[in-house]
Amino acid sequence: MIGIAALTYTYPGAAQPALRDVSLSVSAGEFILLTGPSGSGKSTLLRALNGLVPHFSGGRIGGSVRVDGHDPVREGPAQMSRVVGMVFQDPEAQFVVDRVEDEIAFALENAALPRDEMRRRVSDVLRQLEIEHLRERVISTLSGGEQQRAAIASALALQPKVLVLDEPTSQLDDDSAEDVLQAVVHLNRQHGLTIVISEHRLERVLPFAGRVVQLEAGQVVGSFPSIGGGGQLANCWGRSAVSRKVILPTAHSPLLTPQRLRITNLRAGYGARDVLRSAHLDVHAGEIVALMGRNGSGKSTLLKTVVGLVPMKAGDIEVAGRSIAGRDTADICRDVAYLPQNPNALLFADTVADELNITRTNHALAALSPAQASDMLATLGIAHYAGAYPRDLSVGERQRAALGAVVAAQPKLLLLDEPTRGLDAESKHKLADLLQRFADEGAGILLITHDRALVELCADKVLSLYDGVIH
Repeated sequence: MIGIAALTYTYPGAAQPALRDVSLSVSAGEFILLTGPSGSGKSTLLRALNGLVPHFSGGRIGGSVRVDGHDPVREGPAQMSRVVGMVFQDPEAQFVVDRVEDEIAFALENAALPRDEMRRRVSDVLRQLEIEHLRERVISTLSGGEQQRAAIASALALQPKVLVLDEPTSQLDDDSAEDVLQAVVHLNRQHGLTIVISEHRLERVLPFAGRVVQLEAGQVVGSFPSIGGGGQLANCWGRSAVSRKVILPTAHSPLLTPQRLRITNLRAGYGARDVLRSAHLDVHAGEIVALMGRNGSGKSTLLKTVVGLVPMKAGDIEVAGRSIAGRDTADICRDVAYLPQNPNALLFADTVADELNITRTNHALAALSPAQASDMLATLGIAHYAGAYPRDLSVGERQRAALGAVVAAQPKLLLLDEPTRGLDAESKHKLADLLQRFADEGAGILLITHDRALVELCADKVLSLYDGVIH
């Protein structure tokens, strides 16, 4: 089904290839798990399967790629979309229209399918992924996890022979991830669909994958059957076995006295629909609070309300002892650093190093010295990308660049929405250490995540959001 021979690819302006002499064969009906550290070339390889590399990204490509006899480099994404269904790490980047049902139907309309067939396929994929309740929803009001499932539905509607998924469970809670993976497994086993999944949360996919392919620095360094279990995890990627740093609870710290965030009896939502009702939450200086809950429970809405992007309907929010009522987002964000699920929303500069000073300039603060900027980038683990264009980085690397951009102004409160999306195990440990460092310096941190490993690494307190109420 897939044949790749001596594939080498270099992004425009890059000094080193993102893929180096990659050769790989995938049989029809196989279920492949693609793994490796952040920046190892996984997303680039997946994009080569449907022609986005090089048609969308440009750059230099050598070697050959064949999918079901088609040449993605020659035919391009428009033709390959009927053969390869693609779901990106950031699903919001691939939506075209406003409503879920219309988005799923969009590709079918372009393919000139009869209206009755379109209706049947839309209903089928909504049912397969158990998102029939989202049919009429506006995509911009969906949670990150709901958007991810809607994107998978859109890819399946064209009934491709290969389904390519780039970190499909990165924004999903455990139950939702299981639902999505079971749907993908059904397509693989009952309909013979060839599956290629890139994923850092290996334990979720290993039970279903038939083979693991490991990338390192743009090269295939291993390909072996998946046997599941913890031993296979270490086998597949030694970096996963990095020993966990034990972080002691900080409740005894005198820094816990100042209140960084207080939410009281909050009611908020979109239009007439209340997502949050009677929500209460406190975050103190020096404290890392993790907020968990099912997809669509309102976690992201809570963060957006704190920074003024979603209006309060009732209750109050205080940041550093001051109510946000009547204040605009720019004013609130003088005390708050907000990292949304999509890091692209915060990346504007020509280089990663320049990103650090944009926030400081906006807050009328002196620019960081070259030494200070270098030290922060080293702490984030991206010092070698100081001169790179931020949007050319992998999702995990962009996540760290965006984190650097928001913390450069030394905020009193740090809000993080799914910060481990696109991060490998080693980078996750570094992030936990970094968050602990910020907390030790007096910041209050509210962390939204489905990643239990990150919670174990650094959270002082774990709360759950259910039915609009925090428990």
